[in-house]
Amino acid sequence: MAVSPATAADLVYQIFDLQRAVRCAASSSLRGHEPGVALQGVLRFVGAGETRATRLAERLGVSPPVLSRHIADLEDHGYVTRRPDPEDGRAQLVGLSNAGRLKLQEIEEQRTAALQGYLQDWSQDDAEQTAETIRKLAESLTTSTRAMAAGSTIITTHA
Repeated sequence: MAVSPATAADLVYQIFDLQRAVRCAASSSLRGHEPGVALQGVLRFVGAGETRATRLAERLGVSPPVLSRHIADLEDHGYVTRRPDPEDGRAQLVGLSNAGRLKLQEIEEQRTAALQGYLQDWSQDDAEQTAETIRKLAESLTTSTRAMAAGSTIITTHA
């Protein structure tokens, strides 16, 4: 059965509210860390493995010039490295430096500890179920947006 328009609208509202809450929580729990919240997000994606800057921009949903500024800021901090792509000299590969790996680990540990504190009244089961639901939602959104970007015109409806 398809999701009703009212439920979809409520879900959109809840997602945006969650994004706002996560940004606020991240900002408050990470005060004093050099890179801001946006740069920390870029650092996390770079931490997934060395990749082309253009691919990274796509994954982050930002324009190449915006990503270039973020990468330059992270490079100034010594957290990322850039090198020419051996398969295409016009492209760059972006990866974490040793300092970047340590900073990313520090940020993730800080965020984990902060979230544990915020969720003191949650059960382990509640947290696991929520993580699974968020994972499922992210997968559905990612799959749908990739299909649209690829030009898929298949629309499924459920009665």
